[in-house]
Amino acid sequence: MLNLINLLVPTSGETSYNLYITLSRVMILLMLVAAAAAIVLVLLQPSNSTGIDALGGSSETFFGKNKGKSIEAKMKKWTYISLLVLLIFSVCFYILQLPAIWS
Repeated sequence: MLNLINLLVPTSGETSYNLYITLSRVMILLMLVAAAAAIVLVLLQPSNSTGIDALGGSSETFFGKNKGKSIEAKMKKWTYISLLVLLIFSVCFYILQLPAIWS
């Protein structure tokens, strides 16, 4: 998989080549970690559908009033953060592939 990185390898010098390979591998590793974190966080979150509870009517509970402080709200926040980190690293990896940087 990492051999695909060599498609746009800079040829100007050994220093820029080593820097390019190192940065590319670090970016890919960080993207994999952020993607895995996002997947795990999404799978751990409960669904938003009420399911069978909708038949009994809706009642205001303490949990409903304090939903912003619940574990589900924190997991949702961390999911957004991990996806934002993945987006940032993806854009940085794309910029790293531009030939104008290495010439």
